[in-house]
Amino acid sequence: MRTLCSTTLISEAMVIGFAALVAMHLSDVSGSTLWAVSGAAMALCVLLCGVLNRKGAVTVGWALQIALIASGAIVGMMYALGVIFAGLWWCSVHYGRKIDTIKAARAAAAAVAEPAPSV
Repeated sequence: MRTLCSTTLISEAMVIGFAALVAMHLSDVSGSTLWAVSGAAMALCVLLCGVLNRKGAVTVGWALQIALIASGAIVGMMYALGVIFAGLWWCSVHYGRKIDTIKAARAAAAAVAEPAPSV
């Protein structure tokens, strides 16, 4: 799960940065406010990659997806991108957990099939 979710979050951080550049020219929000919020969201994306195995990390990721969709109020195209990234986040979590289950089953089967070392 970690690899898929991290890929989604890093891509999302880049999209947030590009959206901030667009918002500088299309909105009335001050540049310092815009970059403070965007920078915090980008940092959260990157930092969340490091703590994906901890409890609550996926929930924080969902909150980030909701915030990305809400950013469409500033840049209209972010509604669509937010929904796309929410879908990617769901796929990353859902299929990532399936992959983790398969890996664990294979590791358990390999541990059982491995002969005991002789002394």
